[in-house]
Amino acid sequence: MPHQAIILIPARMASTRLPGKPLADIGGVPMIVQVLRRAQAAGVGSAVVATDSEAVATAVEKAGGRALMTRADHASGSDRIYEALEALDPEQRFDIVVNVQGDLPTVDPAEIRAALTPLADPAVDIATLAAEITDPAELTNPNVVKAIGTPVAPRHLRATTFTRADASGPGPHYHHIGLYAYRRAALERFVKMPPSPNEQRERLEQLRALDAGMRIDVMVVKTVPLGVDTPEDLDKARRMLAG
Repeated sequence: MPHQAIILIPARMASTRLPGKPLADIGGVPMIVQVLRRAQAAGVGSAVVATDSEAVATAVEKAGGRALMTRADHASGSDRIYEALEALDPEQRFDIVVNVQGDLPTVDPAEIRAALTPLADPAVDIATLAAEITDPAELTNPNVVKAIGTPVAPRHLRATTFTRADASGPGPHYHHIGLYAYRRAALERFVKMPPSPNEQRERLEQLRALDAGMRIDVMVVKTVPLGVDTPEDLDKARRMLAG
């Protein structure tokens, strides 16, 4: 039976650094609509926005997209997409779930597709993305999460850990991109487990999966999509999409 994938885009209004972030105008449409269009363009399955905001849901529906209301008290995007998945698909037609963050308006649809590649191997539970670090400042920036792993194939690693610590050793070093493709069973297992000590220490939820013995593979892509967290990022995204 061929795999059925769905893309879920978590979006919440409560951003500390950029209030109302999903509705910020980029190129004449709200940021969340830019992300949705890119997710749809990936062509891997239907794309749905999971949000706790009526305003976000309305904006998505006005643009012809589909949105689903979720609880406001989720600790993370993975919890939000799991709630949405259960509501959208109680009969479990979808066995692969792609989590595309709602603040990546410049994400390349081809990179969303690339995230599914490792799931061709039944041993892989979760797949994600990274790009080679070329800016030396990123090597010591704790906001840049580094993906560390062993090569499986060209541009394909099996993750051993993720860290905010300074990159060390000869490299290449990889900047982790927080876009995930989960097997449905892996997502369900993941959200039902308590946070692990490593996850809490590093503030990286993917470590919960590694600590539980789940396998995460990483596809290396060319560029890191711009995550919009600040007014400066928003200006940059507007320039990128205008250019």
